[in-house]
Amino acid sequence: MEFQWLNTFITAADCGNFRRTAEILYISQPSVTVHIKQLEQELGIQLFDRDGKKVKLTEAGRRYLVHAKKLIEVYQGGLEDIHSFSQGYTTKFSIAISPLIADTILPYVLKSYTNKHPEVEISVKIIESVGIEDAVFREEVDIGLSCLHSLHPELISELLYRDRVMLVAPHDGRDSETAPPLDEEEVLTSNYLLTHNHPGYWDGLCYAIKTKYPKVRMMKVSQVHITKRFIVEGLGVSFLPTSTVRRELLEGRLLEVDCQTIHLPEANTYAIMKYDHSKQKEFLEFISNYRI
Repeated sequence: MEFQWLNTFITAADCGNFRRTAEILYISQPSVTVHIKQLEQELGIQLFDRDGKKVKLTEAGRRYLVHAKKLIEVYQGGLEDIHSFSQGYTTKFSIAISPLIADTILPYVLKSYTNKHPEVEISVKIIESVGIEDAVFREEVDIGLSCLHSLHPELISELLYRDRVMLVAPHDGRDSETAPPLDEEEVLTSNYLLTHNHPGYWDGLCYAIKTKYPKVRMMKVSQVHITKRFIVEGLGVSFLPTSTVRRELLEGRLLEVDCQTIHLPEANTYAIMKYDHSKQKEFLEFISNYRI
């Protein structure tokens, strides 16, 4: 049996037309017909009912389609594995990272790790923290780096970092050495407060702020990088983890506002795993040495 036959069969089953199958696979339409006939002869069954230009799977064809897709998946997985091995990779694992954590120095940390461990192949998925636990449990990824702690009984959840949260405002153009410090109440009551860019602390923080400053106007903005852009453009202010605004503070695009009356929360980063394998542990030990 040729894997090319299987690929032609799966494509034809998806689009229901041999001409369209030929266009997708960049082969002639007679070649499509030959592949299907050869596969039918190999299996001893009829895979399609022909109805003019359209084709429809027979009952046997529908049953075999499931197996054909599994065969192709195994074949392609084998190709990927041997290609990785030929490139020097002997270990591979996948990581899910929340967009907020990806907006820290984590890319630099990943680069440092891959430079030190060239034998490890890493793939990265960007998933919101609320979905990372499920991705780890379903084994779609090996490790999740999330802003939320997991209480799932079958998963391991370890605290990696504690990050200070600060109130940040756009730079006012004044000299930081001679200008008076920004006033917490004035900043909060004269600007929109951009909220809910972190999944862990905003509900409690909003309650505390409304209790102290009931006239504060709030605007929900779900992404940190958009929040920072809004602040730089003067649209509002926000409470953000230090790690996410470090560069903007150093470049003078944002300013920290000293908070005296509001208890500031922490923004934590958790590692979530289903299996405590040695390579995953080694990776987490490596990144835990960096202050993200």
